[in-house]
Amino acid sequence: MSLTVSKLGLAAAQFGLDGMSASPRARSPETEARDILGIAARAHLSVLDVSGNYGRAESVLGDLIPRPVPFRVTLSAARADRGPDFVEAEARASLRRLGLERADAIIVSSPSELFGPHGAAVWDRLARLRDEGLFAKIGVAAHASDDPVGVARRFKPDILQAPASLLDQRLLADGSLARIAGLGIEVQLRSIFLNGLLFLPPDRVPAQLKGASGRLSKVRRMIAEGRSDPLQAALGFALSRVEASAVLVGVTSAAELSAVVAAASSPPPDLDWDDMAIDDPVALDPRRWVA
Repeated sequence: MSLTVSKLGLAAAQFGLDGMSASPRARSPETEARDILGIAARAHLSVLDVSGNYGRAESVLGDLIPRPVPFRVTLSAARADRGPDFVEAEARASLRRLGLERADAIIVSSPSELFGPHGAAVWDRLARLRDEGLFAKIGVAAHASDDPVGVARRFKPDILQAPASLLDQRLLADGSLARIAGLGIEVQLRSIFLNGLLFLPPDRVPAQLKGASGRLSKVRRMIAEGRSDPLQAALGFALSRVEASAVLVGVTSAAELSAVVAAASSPPPDLDWDDMAIDDPVALDPRRWVA
């Protein structure tokens, strides 16, 4: 498998294991997740990010993950406002549910968690768990609006997860991710499909994003004229970023992951990446979308 595919990481939050429901004729989330993990292992994907899965979902994942575990497993820290003791207890419980003695990393879901009243104590506790060998690394997930360079300089995480995509190039264009990587911090890209915006047909773009529809149509046209498709273009862009050590993708089915691996295995398309960025503030922030 190519080096670009091994740079891929798998985000398990979309596996649908929390509800564990399926129609009688559909494949169960458990069956789908088992096949997804099998494909990921055979393709030598590097990271399995299980953040967003808790309790029952973690136990199911623990039953399904191939052994010996072929991935660097990343967990998400519990909410900092519950205090360091709670965060540590939940971290240890997550490891037990996943059947792991230790994991590669634990990630705080937002810098705002660290600026709250328990933030400093929680960060110190996570560092202690790292020093004890429970985790090899501790990190933070940040949005572009969180001043990720400032966060990196203040907290000195081992990992910083940040959004970047063919459409959202802000942290790449302004050099933020390059500066973070230059500090010796591992950069992991997420939201590389921007909630699937690039894949939506024009008539299904949310009303709040109509202001960006013309730009989106132009990007799709450029991709088609370059004899590529949105999936290959999105992956080619993200995997070619030298700032990033890993690129996290979320899928809901084994078929989707197979398509991702196939697209990532192909030579990246020859496209003008810089001309594909959009600057619509609503389109770039899925938290502001309304279904």
